[in-house]
Amino acid sequence: MVVATVREEQAIRQMTDQLVRDFADTHSVEQVERAVGVARQQFGGHPVRQFVPILVERVARRRLAGKKDSAVGSVVGSPATSASPNATTEASDAVVPEQAPQPDSTPAPVVGDHTGSSHAAGPAGAHGSIDADASEGVVDSADPAVPSHSTGVTNGARTSTTATKPGLGKHASDDDSGGVLAALGAAWSANRRLVSTGLIVALVLVVVAVGFTVRKPAAEAPTAAPAQALTVVHGVVGSEKMAFFQDPKVVDTLARNGLQVDVQPAGSRQIATSTDLDRYDFAFPSSEITAEQIQRQRKVNTRYIPFSSPMAIATFAPIVDVLTRAGVVGPGPTPTLDVGAYLKLVGNNTRWDQLPGNTAYPVGKNILISTTDPRSSNSAALYLAAASYVANNETIVQGTPAEQDVIPTLSRLFVGQGYTENSSEGPFGNYLAGGMGPTPLAWIYESQFVEAAAQGKTTPEMRLLYPGPTVWSRHTLIPLGDSGDRLGQLLSEDKGLQRLAAEHGFRTGDPAQFGAVVAEHGVPVAADLLDVVAPPTYETLEHLIDGVTKSYN
Repeated sequence: MVVATVREEQAIRQMTDQLVRDFADTHSVEQVERAVGVARQQFGGHPVRQFVPILVERVARRRLAGKKDSAVGSVVGSPATSASPNATTEASDAVVPEQAPQPDSTPAPVVGDHTGSSHAAGPAGAHGSIDADASEGVVDSADPAVPSHSTGVTNGARTSTTATKPGLGKHASDDDSGGVLAALGAAWSANRRLVSTGLIVALVLVVVAVGFTVRKPAAEAPTAAPAQALTVVHGVVGSEKMAFFQDPKVVDTLARNGLQVDVQPAGSRQIATSTDLDRYDFAFPSSEITAEQIQRQRKVNTRYIPFSSPMAIATFAPIVDVLTRAGVVGPGPTPTLDVGAYLKLVGNNTRWDQLPGNTAYPVGKNILISTTDPRSSNSAALYLAAASYVANNETIVQGTPAEQDVIPTLSRLFVGQGYTENSSEGPFGNYLAGGMGPTPLAWIYESQFVEAAAQGKTTPEMRLLYPGPTVWSRHTLIPLGDSGDRLGQLLSEDKGLQRLAAEHGFRTGDPAQFGAVVAEHGVPVAADLLDVVAPPTYETLEHLIDGVTKSYN
């Protein structure tokens, strides 16, 4: 409001100077200033301050020219009259229109009883002429349909009220349109009972015309940037990582980095032994040993280990209690299965119903952990690695004699199971769906249990056991092309992908991420695993697997 007042004062001053120049031959400076002051009084208090200067100029110019002012409905005296000492008082009385009391209406800033058109006389003012031919002026019209006029009615007479911001004319800003609409609204409110249908049409046309006049051209909508072309990366992965790659959040994160990953599941040993890797951009087995074999075969020096998982056992609270009483499981926040004690039960062909005090699971089948097929699956191969270490007097198996000594013990772990599946999804899926009956113990990746718990797939009776000793599954990506290498970098370095890997139960380079996931879902896991052994070499592990395979026959 302060800015509007300052601008008004500046415009009034410029307009007054122009009138002094225009009427220098007939009026003194004092007379001009008095006429301006009288005219200005009429518009005091109206919310159209930006239009006041040009309206004041119109009234003052007519007064100084000695003509009847249509805008105020008063007879302006001659120059001599205007110059008289009482001119100010007389003019003030003349310019105040008499209106019927209308308590709900706002006084119109311009009123009068003029019934014809009027045009300002004299040269154009500093703010644009108000002559009928001037594009920035005010023009009355007998035709109410002319859209370039703002026509109001007082006491049955038509009055011109259109005005423009000084110096802007038809290119006025949006502020001007608001002032014009305010003035029109005031005039309509004061005189609405006397407006004819034709004048309503004229008023609507004026508003529309003003809107088009002051409207700024709309900026063109920005053209959407073309979607980034995604590089499709084909890979073969261990089945336990399928849920990770199918996660929509993982897919979106990879897409933001320009990659679309298409994966096929396979057993980790199967990836190294029987999969046509020429079809893929990367191989992602669950074992460091298997990955090293792929590196040698493909002559690839680069590898990435973005996450890992220790091997664990999924079971149920009643089974933990039974095995604890049998001395096979050590109690604690994260119970541990003694692999040596377990091997003795297997070696003796001990059945569940032979365990002392076993009323929770009294079935007549041998005590065996359910696994995958060691001939194709990495998880079964790591089970064999942990068991071979214990069977070899807690020493990593190396050399033919040691291999031959442990093969009979290892074969019992698998042959007695009957049919085994090729990937770790099989036994863990049976554990989740079938319960304790068919699968009391299942050899799994720790990540599978944590992921299932985070997704609400586990029940309160389900428990996680850690074998002692256990082995780590280090999920190792071998790039077979540039796009596979890019994926390996992203999985290893992108914090978002690392966080998502933790949500799927994997341990990453940042232990806090995994800790936050298990804490949120209340999964009791071993924070630090101490009883961990390394698997034998790839060649030794292959010999052990071959020996178990022969036992199947």
